[in-house]
Amino acid sequence: MDMPPPQASTFDIAPARLTVDTGAIAANWRMLAERSGRAETSAVLKADAYGLGAAPVAQALSGAGCRTFFVATVTEGAELRSTLPDARIFVLSGLWAGWEDQCFANGLIPVIASVEQFDFFQGLGRTHPHALYVDTGMNRLGVHPEEAARLSTSGVAAPVMLMSHLACSDEPTHPLNRQQLESFRTVSRLFPGVESSLSSSAGIFLGSGYHFDLTRPGIALYGGESVCGVANPMRQVVTAEARILQIRDVTAGEKVSYGATQTLARDSRVAVVGAGYADGWHRSLSGSGVALRQAGSPGAFGFVAGQKVPVIGRVTMDLTMFDITDIDKSHVKTGDYISLFGNGITLDEAARAAGTIGYELLTSLGRRYERRYV
Repeated sequence: MDMPPPQASTFDIAPARLTVDTGAIAANWRMLAERSGRAETSAVLKADAYGLGAAPVAQALSGAGCRTFFVATVTEGAELRSTLPDARIFVLSGLWAGWEDQCFANGLIPVIASVEQFDFFQGLGRTHPHALYVDTGMNRLGVHPEEAARLSTSGVAAPVMLMSHLACSDEPTHPLNRQQLESFRTVSRLFPGVESSLSSSAGIFLGSGYHFDLTRPGIALYGGESVCGVANPMRQVVTAEARILQIRDVTAGEKVSYGATQTLARDSRVAVVGAGYADGWHRSLSGSGVALRQAGSPGAFGFVAGQKVPVIGRVTMDLTMFDITDIDKSHVKTGDYISLFGNGITLDEAARAAGTIGYELLTSLGRRYERRYV
């Protein structure tokens, strides 16, 4: 009796799909831990682990030895707690009225970032650990150093961690790095015996003087560049691919996509793939008809059959067109996948073509990608 052919998995036929290498994430963490020297190395899992899935990423990092994690919101922390029952989980946005029960019930540690937050937290009358975030020159979240000094002598319970964040650590020679370091050193002396943390991914590469007691890598864990102008030492983590839904033969002089902004200069073969800006493949990656291209910035490429292929016309909500004319017809067909980034195109190459950074490209990944963790 003939057996029916095996059914293709949804990953094998998905219009758009992601492969996430959790082994590479673990290897990146171990390398960053080595670079961090004596400091403990934590992991930042905010925004669903930068769009890659907090639960599987957390499991990989915990298996590698990570014990301290950072998220952006109480909700993120509560969701992560079921995956990490014994980990320290800090909430970077702190604590506001209405979130306290969920925070305390899940054993989360709020990072207090303003005097207003501090007063609210103290007014709850609860014995619960907290961290204190000090703004040393970025003018984002954080209490001023003078406010931190007043809190250090207020007689209330000391924080379990003192934190700040570098604004320009991706530029190693920027003078603000040294200014923030000296400011943080001054504040940390006011809290003797309290764990301190200044550096995220790029700060780790500034050297041991910036490491303090704990480092907080984020983008580097996920394979992204963290320092400008140097080769990226991190392993590639994520590959995004889109399936070729149709291959069209288009004659010279015809237009492509919305607005008819690109006219083909030659007879061409155009691959239409199943991903667009609804999938986080930004419209600014278009081959024409967007401000970046009009300003002379080079457009985006995909990668298929061992070659880079340019995006042509405007990226649409669900579809993107690539020029595959220079690839032998026998090497690419309908149903094949074109890599958007991760295979042949790095995350940050794609991000630069979009006029943005790898962080935004990762955290914009839409829900329609079929995901595989390897």
